[in-house]
Amino acid sequence: MAKEIMFRGKSEEELKKMNLQEFSKLLKSRERRALNRQGQVVEKLISRFEKKEKKNKPIRTHCRDIVIVPQMIGKEIQVHNGKTFIPIEITMEMIGHRLGEFSLTRGKVTHTSMGVGATKSSKTVGRK
Repeated sequence: MAKEIMFRGKSEEELKKMNLQEFSKLLKSRERRALNRQGQVVEKLISRFEKKEKKNKPIRTHCRDIVIVPQMIGKEIQVHNGKTFIPIEITMEMIGHRLGEFSLTRGKVTHTSMGVGATKSSKTVGRK
């Protein structure tokens, strides 16, 4: 039997029935203030989910500071990381976090061999 995931003692169904004002009372202070200020932006994004589902197109956004709310659970959204759009599937564990936390802006650096002229000893590396 799988363990049901809860958020502050509320199940997913209970959270989805709440409006944004009721849900914001369950968040920590920083996210609560952000959600109260961004309420219109979040509602606009949720309404875009309904419109785009009919057309089967992914939702793309540059707004990395939007707080994830229960109405977004199960949706796929593409968040810009400064270079490309990273697809994110929103799950129950992501509630209360921000979209930017799941779209990393810095990649892993991989170094290759040095180029010709990089050091004094590499003058003869590229010549044959």
